[in-house]
Amino acid sequence: MEREVRPLIRDWKVRTVEHGGRRFRLFENAEATLICGGIGAEAARRATESVIREANPVRVISAGFAGALDPALQVGHVLEPRTVINAADGVRTEIGGGEGVLVSSPTVAGKEQKSRLSKAYGAIAVDMEAAAVARSAEAHGIKFLACKVISDTHDSRLPPIMHFVKNGQFNTSGFVAHVAIRPWLWPGVVKLARNSALASKVLSEVLGNPKFGEAHTELLVGSKT
Repeated sequence: MEREVRPLIRDWKVRTVEHGGRRFRLFENAEATLICGGIGAEAARRATESVIREANPVRVISAGFAGALDPALQVGHVLEPRTVINAADGVRTEIGGGEGVLVSSPTVAGKEQKSRLSKAYGAIAVDMEAAAVARSAEAHGIKFLACKVISDTHDSRLPPIMHFVKNGQFNTSGFVAHVAIRPWLWPGVVKLARNSALASKVLSEVLGNPKFGEAHTELLVGSKT
């Protein structure tokens, strides 16, 4: 989502493209193209197909937030997983370098589901999109990488976010109206907003750091990624 990388793309060029009957905003600088696909596997798949068609990349990176399954991972931790597993069908993508296992879940994982995912897959973090991006990249013969920043810890109790997601988009106004009359949700929402702001800052700094690209020597100078 754009708010996850807003500090990074502030000065990038932007254009709108259409793919599969949907419109996407592409953010571009000299060496990279970024597309914000939204929430969930299907949204991620559509966005990946679109950016592959538009940018002809040498590598596709699934970047965004993830939830910790390992108690040692705190908000702001940067994770480049060694393995990505799709919880929907068990398909594994081996990336090579990196640390640990990232599992992609069909829904936002709460505290109890995080515990189950950790035990079932030996995973240290969970997201919703990386497995779908990996599958599209593999189908096109394109190298894949995931870069995630932890935005909620293993024991976080999240607000009912999934109730306000439709077609990969988050209904912010509906969520705000829901929370406004339920004061018991306010502390969790405030904490989520604070953690998301930190995760966004860290993610944008990592992706914008020239050393991030230099660390992956397969990238070609001047090519889209």
